[in-house]
Parts: sequence; structure tokens; C-alpha cells
Amino acid sequence: MNNPDNTEEKRTQRDYNLGFKLSVVSQVEKGEFTYKQAQKRYGIQGRSTVLVWLRKFGNLDWSKPKILFMSKSIETPAQIIKRLEKELADEKLKNKVLNTMIDISDSQYGTQIRKKFSPKPIRGIQQEGVSLSKTCRLFGISRQSIYQQEIHFIEREKELIKVKELVEKQRRDMPRLGTRKLYFLLENVFVENGIKIGRDALFSYLKRENMLIKPVKSYTKTTFSKHWLHKYPNLLKETSIYRSEQVFVSDITYIKSKERTHYLSLVTDAYSRKIVGYQLSDDMSAQNVVKALKMAVRNRKNNLPLIHHSDRGLQYCSQTYQNVLKENNINPSMIDGYDCCQNALAERINGILKHEFLIYKCKNGQELSKLIKESIECYNTKRPHLSLMMKTPNFVYEKTSEIFSTGFN
Repeated sequence: MNNPDNTEEKRTQRDYNLGFKLSVVSQVEKGEFTYKQAQKRYGIQGRSTVLVWLRKFGNLDWSKPKILFMSKSIETPAQIIKRLEKELADEKLKNKVLNTMIDISDSQYGTQIRKKFSPKPIRGIQQEGVSLSKTCRLFGISRQSIYQQEIHFIEREKELIKVKELVEKQRRDMPRLGTRKLYFLLENVFVENGIKIGRDALFSYLKRENMLIKPVKSYTKTTFSKHWLHKYPNLLKETSIYRSEQVFVSDITYIKSKERTHYLSLVTDAYSRKIVGYQLSDDMSAQNVVKALKMAVRNRKNNLPLIHHSDRGLQYCSQTYQNVLKENNINPSMIDGYDCCQNALAERINGILKHEFLIYKCKNGQELSKLIKESIECYNTKRPHLSLMMKTPNFVYEKTSEIFSTGFN
């Protein structure tokens, strides 16, 4: 087994992105850690770094900490005796029931519970005053098996601590990255460190540590389709997408800060899933939404035919938006009717950004804009996609751009 390097890595403030800072602040304010525990847990350098983050990004008043004292109730001797008698009676009944259940399980289902034991409960009985020899005799096992199990358990826990550190390192940039993608990114690292753990075992360990990602469901309608402007047909019904910059999909989603509600316009390459244009604004006017399209046009790698697909929102049907499409020889395409599922890819990208990256509420639009820039960069270059065979959007985008390059400047 290779010994991992134990030398502490020196970090600066630039190593901690805004998403990681907000994550630490949220955990401390929820009571999961004290600010000193969070500093030690994540290896954050500087004695008051986390406290500065709490004062800057937190929702609570950290300038006047409150000290809470818990009252302790004292039992009388009579109450102690009564409680112990009840506990003894309950334990006797529990012991009888459990033994009966184990015997039934072993005899009828072949579970072999008495053979597949854990040393932890036996050590617990030993701490209560019963010798290890006597406990092992009652369980029908040898002391040597207890010692072997304990050595194996300690070695395994050391490996799992390293697994937890690696997972937390990945989630500093992608706090809601799922277990399958985590395993794909860390599989080679596990092998290099001599850690034997499979995908299902990783699921079980993260579940034990309460580190599995819980899905978030929310929906707010931001599209107004019942207007008099011209609506274009759906060109994607008979289109097979086989390269990048063949189809751009666009959508608008809302994001709230402590200051107000903001609107994020996204333009995504349908083949590679790369976000090629974005714009954060305080309203959904066509003048702001079209800035995301202009960014996508500036970043193009070729001049091959391109389709722009969106919903029937007022902004996409406006003359301002359609003029930019026409100037760049981009064919407009829109969903039929009011079914947002026909623009499912754009909706999915919205969900990934909001539920995996933009999970903490920023103070204002300027702070939110910085977080969005960091999140989109991380999404494009680091987050693997199941639909892309675990490749990143930027890798697929650049690869296909080279294949279909036309010398476009």
C-alpha cells in the first residue's frame, strides 16, 4: 500500500471559491460544526478565516456571540432505583426476544448471524464489567477472532477517512456532485492510494456519513408565451444532433439573492452540454437576454449551419433577439405550444446549476454574479456528464470543434 503524503498543503484565499465559503458558513450556522471545527475539518488556514467568512456572508449576528447553558435535572435515589428496575426488566425481555429472532433467522433463512459478528457490542458488554473470556464463551467465539476483527476494522476506518477527505475535496468546487460521478472521478485515485472500495460500497459509506445528495424539487414559471409576436416552428423534430455548434438551446431561470430576485439567461450547446453564453440581470428584458446569445456567438469555433432553439417566450420572439440571430445566420426554432419538455435540455442545465452549484443565497447581485461565473467554469471543465460517457462538456466541445473545424475566426 502506498503511503499518502502527510505534508500539509499551504493555501491562500484564492484557493477557496465563493461556493465553498458559503457552504462552510451554512454548516456552521446550522450547528453542524463550530467555526473552529469547520476550520480543522477542511484544513482552512488562518486562525480567524472562518469567523471572517461568517461575519461577511452569514445570516446571523456574529459580532455578539451568545453562550447557552443547559440545565441538568437531578434524580432522587428512589427514581434511580425505579428506572434501573424498569431498564433491567426491559433488557431481559429484549434479550429473550432477540435470541428467539436470531435462532429463527439462522434456522429458516440461513443468515448465520451468530457467526458474522461485530466486536463492538462484545466490547460494550466488557465495559459493563463482564470479562472478555466470559462474553466470548457466551457468544460461542474465540478471543482471537475479536482481536482480528478489531485490527481489520481499524485499518478499514483509516482507508475510509482518506475516502472522506477525497470526497470533500471534490465537493469544495461541486458541493452537490452525485456519488456515481464522484466514483468516476476518484476511481484512479483510490487505486493509487491502495483503497479497495467499489461504487456500491461508496454509496453505503456516504449514506453512513450522511453525505448523500438529496434531490431538490422546485418549479417557477418564467415564460410568457401568449403574445402576438411571430412564433417559429420546431426544427429539432427532424434533426439529428451529431456535432457541437449545430444546435444552441436557450432558457431563462430565476435566482434569488438577499437583495432581490435576479434572472439568469443561458445559451447551451446541445451536443456537448457546454454553457457557451450567460447573462445575469435584474429583469427579463430582451436587451439583457440577448447578451447571453452575443457571448455564445463570440465564442464560436466554426461557421457551419446553426439552429437556435428556445421556448416561445416574449424575449426570444422579440425583434431585438431575432435581429441578432439573423445577423449571424442562425436559424430560429421554438417549441410547439406550451410544452417545456420540448426544451428539456435547457431546463436540465438550469436544474444542474441551481441544485448543484447555486445552493446558497448571496447577499447581492455582484456577489451572485461572481458565484455564477465560478460555477459555470467548474461545470464546463470539471463536472462529468453521464450522457457524455463521463466526459466534461468542454472536452467534448473542443474535440468535436477540431473535427468539424472550418477555419472560422
